[in-house]
Amino acid sequence: MPVHQDQSVSSSASEAGSLDLFEHNRAAWNRQAAQQGDWSRPVDGAEVAAARQGDCRVRLTPGPLPAGWLGEVTGSRILCLASGGGQQAPLLAAAGADVTVLDASDLQLAQDRKVAQREALSLRTVLGDMRDLSVFPDGGFDLIFHPISNLYVPDIRPVWRECHRVLRPGGRLLSSFYNPVVFVGDRDPAWGRQGLIRPMYRLPYADIRDLEAGALADKRARGEALVFGHSLEEQIGGQLEAGFVLRGFHEDFQPQPRFAIDPYLPTFLATWAHKP
Repeated sequence: MPVHQDQSVSSSASEAGSLDLFEHNRAAWNRQAAQQGDWSRPVDGAEVAAARQGDCRVRLTPGPLPAGWLGEVTGSRILCLASGGGQQAPLLAAAGADVTVLDASDLQLAQDRKVAQREALSLRTVLGDMRDLSVFPDGGFDLIFHPISNLYVPDIRPVWRECHRVLRPGGRLLSSFYNPVVFVGDRDPAWGRQGLIRPMYRLPYADIRDLEAGALADKRARGEALVFGHSLEEQIGGQLEAGFVLRGFHEDFQPQPRFAIDPYLPTFLATWAHKP
């Protein structure tokens, strides 16, 4: 089965600083993909076989997708947006969808191609920026699957506008993001070891603005992705501003707590939005 690869990189931002940020985070995700972290570990043959039988267990958050959100995908044109890693796209392709996956990371996309070749699946990979979907026509997709990733761009409103444009009328956007409360606390692990949460940052949050210069330099030197904590006004309000209608909202807990707040409230949020 064909695996199509489009190596055209695009960015919606013209300023050099944003382009540097895009390249930095692309390199950071290439490193994560090489280490096969939670969102970079390809699905196995059993999961693909289940998807072929109608049991398509794609994830927006660590837990199961809410009932009714995905709908019938056979024959649907699906964009897996910033969703490389050999997980969602191969399962949707196995379920009978016409799948395109766009991601900023070469190695994340390589995971999708690896599974597709292993399992004789057809899908297309595109290397690019989630804020600029100009390689796709208006109304070209029935569904966009967009798991946690927009924390890697400084402004998410262009993401929602582009999603609205490339969806057909009646199409759906399934997206997820972190509860912004996770960005408020001091990152010093000493507080976490004491079970304490020390509020330190104001929302919206940005590594490049809010981290102390030395901490930011250390994070960049370690090759870690730089992140942005968007407010719910940007996350949900931004979808509404783009023209979407909210159909569903879902919360999920972090199964492996990283921050002191994680055991106490759901830090993964997901939305099902509809384009009228």
